[in-house]
Amino acid sequence: MFKIGDFSRLCMVPVSALRYYDELGLLAPAAVDPASGYRYYTAAQLHTVNRIAALKDLGLALEEIRAVLGEGLGVGELRGMLRLKRAEASRRVAEEQQRLERVEARLHLIEKEGRMPEQEVVVKSVPEVRGLGMRAKVAGPPGIAEFLGDGFAGLGMAGVALAGPPMVVYHDPEFSPESIDTEMVCPVAPGVKGPLATPAGRTLEPCTVPGGEVAVIAHVGPYETLGESYQTLADWMGQHGYRGSGPPQEIYLSSPMEPGPPVTEIRFPVEKG
Repeated sequence: MFKIGDFSRLCMVPVSALRYYDELGLLAPAAVDPASGYRYYTAAQLHTVNRIAALKDLGLALEEIRAVLGEGLGVGELRGMLRLKRAEASRRVAEEQQRLERVEARLHLIEKEGRMPEQEVVVKSVPEVRGLGMRAKVAGPPGIAEFLGDGFAGLGMAGVALAGPPMVVYHDPEFSPESIDTEMVCPVAPGVKGPLATPAGRTLEPCTVPGGEVAVIAHVGPYETLGESYQTLADWMGQHGYRGSGPPQEIYLSSPMEPGPPVTEIRFPVEKG
């Protein structure tokens, strides 16, 4: 038999790991000297150490390996575990491939323009937004401004405060400046149920904007130049293989009344195309 230090050198596993395997019930010493507490292992136990190493290399956690070694796990159950690990590994490979594509696109942009982009686009997962909202077809930017002002006035009349940044969803499949299908969504406290009337006779009613994966760009500047950021976002989506999967959204992170330029987050629900 081998002392734990000799066995450690033989199997190339640290002594600390061998002790931990014993604590977990993965690999107990073949014998323990009752007087000194020295642990002894046999050459036959190298088979178990090698199997632990092989299963770890496949991505199994030590608790899963213990189930494989000590509980007589069936072939079907082991097959299921390995299929799960295969799916997890495939997902990581796909994520790294997407990261590589983003790096390549950034390198291409830098080489083309000779500088870092002024605006950054990111893809993130956002939760659903619940609040009070209203939807109507409005005529151009002046109509949008009047529509939003009417909604805010309705909240003010009812003494209701915003519980988060307001947002607008544009539902038109094709842009038509004379008739823009616009939905205003105002996050409010859970206790505020609505409906609420507005000065212009519209109604703010409970609504929900679905969550999901969105491509996002932050526009810092006047609303009149939002189109430039929309173009940047659309170009980025095309370069990175994304397509829109829902209507665009604008989240107003600051008010025109606040000092400094307005900050608007533009979101496009996306999916890989």
